[in-house]
Amino acid sequence: MSFQLPNGSTFEVASAYDAAVTITAISNANPAVVTAAAHGLSNGDVVLITSGWSKLNGRIARVANSLTGTFALEGIDTTDTSKYPAGSGVGSVKPVSTWVQVPQITEVATSGGEQQFATFGFLEEDDDRQIPTTKSPSSMTLTVADDPTKAFVAVVEKADEGRSIEASRLHLVNGSSILYSTYLSITQTPTLSRNNIMTRAITLSLAGRTTRYSA
Repeated sequence: MSFQLPNGSTFEVASAYDAAVTITAISNANPAVVTAAAHGLSNGDVVLITSGWSKLNGRIARVANSLTGTFALEGIDTTDTSKYPAGSGVGSVKPVSTWVQVPQITEVATSGGEQQFATFGFLEEDDDRQIPTTKSPSSMTLTVADDPTKAFVAVVEKADEGRSIEASRLHLVNGSSILYSTYLSITQTPTLSRNNIMTRAITLSLAGRTTRYSA
């Protein structure tokens, strides 16, 4: 049995990226191996992926096994050719060059991600059947103490205006991390409630599946 408290965890959003690196091939493997000439990436770098594979497009992953001309996408399994047709996953990766912490978080709320189902039954049956279909859209809301001087504020406000997919990550106290592909938005004015600190809400609408790494 294992469990942990979230106390002490930190959250970051990407504030700058290096130039995109063109992908000329991605293998059907676990982990997926990327071919990219003179990519300049090192193990541990975090990249935002653009790919012809819709299940990979927009995901955030960590670089591993970096060699001249190739590197692996740690934790990304593309062995299923029905989901990742061979030869059609090319695109690019955009490395995160700078992160900024979102401090003074008072609460984190998650919503969505519930499994949806199709319900049906056959004429000769008395009971209906249920099979899983899609999951509902997921989002996270970070409630943060209002402080317009903090570096993250300008970063999140710019992302809010830009409406582009951004990389975000959560560092847990046990050393593991979760990477998120998100659209960021932030409330324009703080909440005002007597005898309570002023706060703003940052919403992270997930644009792709999360990637989780152990310590």
